[in-house]
Amino acid sequence: MAQGKREIWIAAVMLATTAVAGAPAQQQTSAPAQQTSIPDAPRAQTLPDLRTITPVGAAINAPAPPPESNSDGQTAPGTGLPSSPSAAAQQPSDQDQPPPQAGAGAFVIRVESNFVEIPFIAKDSKGQLVPGISWREVKVFENGVRQQMAVFTTDPFPLSVALVIDQSVIDETMAKINNSLSALQGAFTPYDEVAVFTYNNGVKQQTAFTGAQSARLGQILVQSKGTGREPLAMMGGPLSKGITRNGQDIDPNTNGNPNHPNSFQTIPKEFHTLNDAILAAAAETTHAAKGRRRIVYVISDGKEYGSKVTEKQVIKYCLTNKVSVWATVVGESAVYGMGFLDRVHIPFTMRDNALLRYTATTAGQLDSEFRQKGIENSFARIASEARNQYTIGYYSHEPLLDGKYRKVDVRVARPNLTVIAKEGYFPTAADTRPPTPTPTAMP
Repeated sequence: MAQGKREIWIAAVMLATTAVAGAPAQQQTSAPAQQTSIPDAPRAQTLPDLRTITPVGAAINAPAPPPESNSDGQTAPGTGLPSSPSAAAQQPSDQDQPPPQAGAGAFVIRVESNFVEIPFIAKDSKGQLVPGISWREVKVFENGVRQQMAVFTTDPFPLSVALVIDQSVIDETMAKINNSLSALQGAFTPYDEVAVFTYNNGVKQQTAFTGAQSARLGQILVQSKGTGREPLAMMGGPLSKGITRNGQDIDPNTNGNPNHPNSFQTIPKEFHTLNDAILAAAAETTHAAKGRRRIVYVISDGKEYGSKVTEKQVIKYCLTNKVSVWATVVGESAVYGMGFLDRVHIPFTMRDNALLRYTATTAGQLDSEFRQKGIENSFARIASEARNQYTIGYYSHEPLLDGKYRKVDVRVARPNLTVIAKEGYFPTAADTRPPTPTPTAMP
């Protein structure tokens, strides 16, 4: 009996122990149900993401926005001269050829393009420069085919000017040129460079390119002053000979040639080697750095006689090497109407003004000034127009280096405008690499 009570008491103790041990388990299982009715505590605040600026690398590699285009479907050109040929302009004709064999030819890389640079200016009916022309208003044609502009810029370019001074003019005109040379340096900027040539019966280079504002150029201009030539005396009329009787001179002292009283006077031969001077100056401009305007600036009466090269050869050289001829016409050729009369040229005679054709074919400008003040003003006017030109560039569709003349036509969609640009060019090996602007040399 005692044994049975003991077992019942042990079982009761075990049951009580189990009940106490199970109580926390029930509370734990019911705790989640009670927590759903209690609101959440405040959460920890985090700093906002400030990395909203696109990194430089990602911005460079990001896809470019679609290019702007006009109503004709032409895309907007760039504003700087390209530094490498575009992929569209490269010729893929060599891709179909087999790879070269081992040797020197296996390491030759050829990248060809045909970049053409055309500067131009636009003037209104009053002869004033027209600013604010956009690329949408400009069309360029080569051999009658419209070209896609790759470059359009209005940025001014530094000048590399080869100055040509005519010393074969008469002494009165030479004095006006000499007195006006002191105003020449004021027409240029410190970023320009000037070379000086003079000519009479032959060409002389006074200096190679030097700073336009340098003291050296001022001294060279002083040394470039000439004396000119004496004007020819009147060779006909009643005052050209003395008084004669039966073919004999009554007073030999009144005869122009007393040693030969019955002979005719011989007109002295004049030499005006204008073609040779322009060619020498144009050759000097080819030494200028890329990204500069190549200008031959002539101060002359425009007469040409005795040169070794022809006008056609010099013009071709200028068009091949991107050289434009600008001029200030002085002397009797600057008189109104003389340029028109020179178009009626008598064979085997000297031309009175050959500068008209030089400036017209190379996209230059010509000022006719008779007075000294007008000559001085023309310096600044021509330098400003030569520097502030519109510049367009494109990749030609013609075959590379065929050597044939290519006609260029630049048009601006505005009424009553005169567009001054070169009428064409000759392709050369230098044109297969687009020019890149280089830092200009300081004086």
